[in-house]
Amino acid sequence: MPPCPVSNFVRFLLFALLLAVSPVHADSAAELAQKVYDRPNGRDLTTQGRMVLTEKGRAPRIREIVTYRLDLSGGETANLIRFVYPEDIAGTGLLSIDKADGDADQWLYLPALDRVRRISSDRKGGRFVGSDLYFEDLQERKPSKDHHRLLGKQTENGILCDVIESVPVDPKNSAYSKRISWIDPATAIPQRVDYFEKNADTPGKRWLLRGKKRNQGYWTLTDSRIIDLSSGHETRMVVDVALYDQRLPAKLFTSQALADESLESEYRP
Repeated sequence: MPPCPVSNFVRFLLFALLLAVSPVHADSAAELAQKVYDRPNGRDLTTQGRMVLTEKGRAPRIREIVTYRLDLSGGETANLIRFVYPEDIAGTGLLSIDKADGDADQWLYLPALDRVRRISSDRKGGRFVGSDLYFEDLQERKPSKDHHRLLGKQTENGILCDVIESVPVDPKNSAYSKRISWIDPATAIPQRVDYFEKNADTPGKRWLLRGKKRNQGYWTLTDSRIIDLSSGHETRMVVDVALYDQRLPAKLFTSQALADESLESEYRP
């Protein structure tokens, strides 16, 4: 996961990001990126919230979601996102397994087709169920996947932030040519992230933090937005409930559970 909430959407997004509470004293861009990635976030996390899609000339579309995250053995992390409302998307789910080497496997379940299909690695830039989130944004990206450099300091969201640029070591490994993140140095909380794709001078998307809350000793991002800067289309992620260290079972993060909603519904808040 890069030093931006992108891979951290997955601590997002899934749709929620988890942040350390201790002050950060980074001597280099790489150290700051690692501090962001290493934030304490509990052994597991369950959230309940909403995805709100907004575009000009159309009423907002509200989707209710639940997410689950579990730290597996060997440095792997599993994330499951499930839509529960409205009816036309209810049951749809995404399972991501982020490996210790920085690669990730993803599977999507579509109730209408009643089958699980694997997401090809070349679809990193594919939009997730019509939102402004790419499949890549729902993976955890290790800092070693990018070259990092500090660009200076700038105020964002009322906080004097360290501004860090992250460029993929392997351009084929990301849908983005670079990311620029505004990080609160006191907490390692990203306040803003700009995503650059083909145009290296102009960002195509922007993520903004709008709310956070401390739960069980952890910071949870409760309100964040990602905006398509060309169309103005916006995806807002709201977390209403966040529960840590609930002892989620590993069996919850399997293709079988992804295809059978009843296997995970008992763990919902």
